[in-house]
Formats: sequence, C-alpha cells, structure tokens
Amino acid sequence: MPNSRPRVGVAGGSGYTGLELLSRLAGHPGVEVAFATARSDAGQPSPVPGLNFEDRASADLGDIDLLFCCLPHGAAVEWVQAAREQNVRVIDLTADFRPGSGRESAAVYGMIERTPADDVAAAQLVANPGCYPTGVIVALGPLLDEGLMDLSRPVSVTAASGVTGAGRSPKRALLFAEVFGDFRAYSLGNEHRHLLEMRRALPDVPLLFIPHLLPVARGILETITLPVAGGVSAADVRTVWQRAYRSSPLVRVCEQAPALADVAQSDELHLSAFDNVGLEQPTLTLVVALDNLGKGAAGQAVQNMNLMLGLNPGEGLRRAR
Repeated sequence: MPNSRPRVGVAGGSGYTGLELLSRLAGHPGVEVAFATARSDAGQPSPVPGLNFEDRASADLGDIDLLFCCLPHGAAVEWVQAAREQNVRVIDLTADFRPGSGRESAAVYGMIERTPADDVAAAQLVANPGCYPTGVIVALGPLLDEGLMDLSRPVSVTAASGVTGAGRSPKRALLFAEVFGDFRAYSLGNEHRHLLEMRRALPDVPLLFIPHLLPVARGILETITLPVAGGVSAADVRTVWQRAYRSSPLVRVCEQAPALADVAQSDELHLSAFDNVGLEQPTLTLVVALDNLGKGAAGQAVQNMNLMLGLNPGEGLRRAR
C-alpha cells in the first residue's frame, strides 16, 4: 500500500469497546484508521479526527491491513470470512472465536501474558480474550503451571464489573435509576458464558464463577478464594507471579489489595495474594483489578495489534496513574 503506516478498520465502532479502541487508535503513531462502521451512527463523527462512521457497505476491506471486530457476539464470523478473502488480518473482540466457541481452532488466543508472542505476531486471526477471563487466567495460570493449587476443591471467583461490560445498547436493567445505589449478582448457577473460555485456558480447575454488577461505569474487581497445597503461602504466589510476569510491564504484583481506582482508564492489571487464618484447609485470597474496556478489551487488542504489525509493543497503551 502507498501509505507507509499500516491501515486498520474497525467494524462496530460505536459501542463502548469500539469507541474505546478508536480513541486509542486516534493517538497511535504507528497506524492509520481507514474506516469505522456503525449501523445506527453512520455519518456521525467518530473519535478519530476527520473520520465519520460509515455503514458496512461503504467499508473497503481491500484498503486495510488489519480489521478489528467490535461487534455483538455472533456477528463477527461473516466479517472474518470477508476479511480472509481479502487477505486482511483480524483481531476479533467478540466471543465468536474464543476458546469454547467451537471455532477456536481457527484463531490464536491473544492473551499476551500466556500465549507465545511469536504465535500472535504470525496470526491471521486473533481472538481477543474476554474481560472477566483475563483477570482469572492471568491470576491462576502460573499457579496451575507450578502445581500450587489444590484441584480437589473448587476455586471460587466473585467478580464485579461496571455497567459498560454489558454493552451500549439500551437495557432497562442498566438505566441509572435501576443501577445507582444497588449491587447485584447475576448469571447465578455457574453458567456464565465466559466460563467456557476460562475452563479451556485452565484445564482441570474446578471453577465457581459468580459475577456481579457494580454501579460504576467501568472496571472489574475479582476476589478469588484459592485452595492451595499444604505449605503454600501468599508470598509463594506473589513470587510465582513476579517470575511469570517479569517481562509483562502491564501486570503489576502488589503488596496491598488493588482497587478499581488504581487501574481505571488504563491497560494495567493489578493483583495480590493474602494468607487466611482460622481455616482447616489451606486457602488463600487473591484480588485482581483491571479496566474492562482497557486491559479487558481495547487495550489488549492494541497489544495484539502491535505484535501483529511489528510495532513498538508499548505503543498506544495506557499506564495506571
């Protein structure tokens, strides 16, 4: 292509994830945004200066190097097929090609901390991880690798997310008057759709996942009750994390419990571990904090894009305050 910078397109740019991604791409010196689609907002300005949203029919896949899919779940498959016909690489932020989708063999799972960088760099299609699974897998993956967990007992994950995690489409349950002053659990019964992704990434781990809706705009806080083998301490867990993530600048191992305010508007993931007393069986408490729109979605997609396009790995990413 004549332009020296790679050109990217965004399918579904007017949702929360699409808007977050476009705001990052607008300031990324390594790429140029060629188009952003938005069915209901076609003709309206996008977060990229000088670029209006357009409908799908106007989007020219032959004019880009890489496509981001920020669409409703189930809608990416058609776009991915069209992009492949044009030899365009894809980062899919939907669940359509994640582990457990039935289509995962077609994609590389784009969790930078757990997937070899060379695999992501060479991929034609990358499945961007879900927001809840990102925190759980980053926290538990190295501990599973090292054999620190007691797999005969369930791992309980109590996860709370801001309302942007439910998307931008109007829903009565997400109206300000419905959410403000409230705190509720949902998808009870251990049937949340993200469990498929977690189970594939963490084989043999008996997960009990309990999501909650927080009356805030963005952010995820996960409290994990972790059964461990005898003699395993919180200090051991932090040591394993520090070793596993010593080359991961966006993962921060903390001494104190992280909070949403620590990671809001950033692409960092903070985690810590704590010993418990008064229990017959050894059990630790882990706390994980990330921004569902940052590290949980758009920020992670930018990380994957940087690898795929051979750009500076840290370019376009947001550090915590």
